[in-house]
Amino acid sequence: MIEVVNVTQHYGIRPVLRDVTLAVGRGELLALMGPNGMGKSTLMGVMAGILPPSRGHVSIDGQERRSSPEIELNIRSKVVYLPADAFLPRMRSGRQWLLAVGRLYGRDELKLMEHADSLMALFDLTDKQDSVISSYSTGQRRKLAIAAALITEAQVMLLDEPFGGGLDPSAIMALKSVMLRLRELRRATIVMATPVPGLVEDLADRIAILRDGRLIAVDTLEGLRRTSGCTGNLDAIYEKMVSPHTAANIDQYFAGRGL
Repeated sequence: MIEVVNVTQHYGIRPVLRDVTLAVGRGELLALMGPNGMGKSTLMGVMAGILPPSRGHVSIDGQERRSSPEIELNIRSKVVYLPADAFLPRMRSGRQWLLAVGRLYGRDELKLMEHADSLMALFDLTDKQDSVISSYSTGQRRKLAIAAALITEAQVMLLDEPFGGGLDPSAIMALKSVMLRLRELRRATIVMATPVPGLVEDLADRIAILRDGRLIAVDTLEGLRRTSGCTGNLDAIYEKMVSPHTAANIDQYFAGRGL
């Protein structure tokens, strides 16, 4: 469903992505991981068509992004992108925003209204649905942004740090359950970027790890165990592959203070 081919991206200073090639199958849930500043959000933006790659290209369902206005519009009708800091119109109500996004994706009006009500209930926003978004807390705004992504019913979902932004545990649990069911019932293709291994260990079909702008691994959890030689959980595997000196640095920090 998604093909990233030899993508390099820079902002005129240094490369952020270096020759990244990645394929995501239809109905697959892929977790994109890596330390902060290693290119996760940039890669998500390139896949979403927001950033043109300096080299290489991205294809969605066999069509190359940004190859023509007609093709790009067709791709955007089936893809939703949730950035880490999503835009929300602060003087609109939450329900108005959900309906506006659903209409943009051409969803049936009556079903759309029911879907908006269901999403508001799912994320405990019913009491806030007619309030302007400026009155929402940080966590409530993040819930609304997630609900707006879900109301599109897009076949491809690109979610940048969906569990961040102040989500409470019940919202995290709800989002995890929804993603698993969308993959199972609708064969939705989901790519989610996160710096926290524990949030995706029980979700992802495969895990892709970025370090210094390069893709250093793409595999299942069991495959990463074999590659890393670590038999622990994803936190331990990730730490060994990305930051193998962290434990020693912690010991050195306390030893230097006589503790």
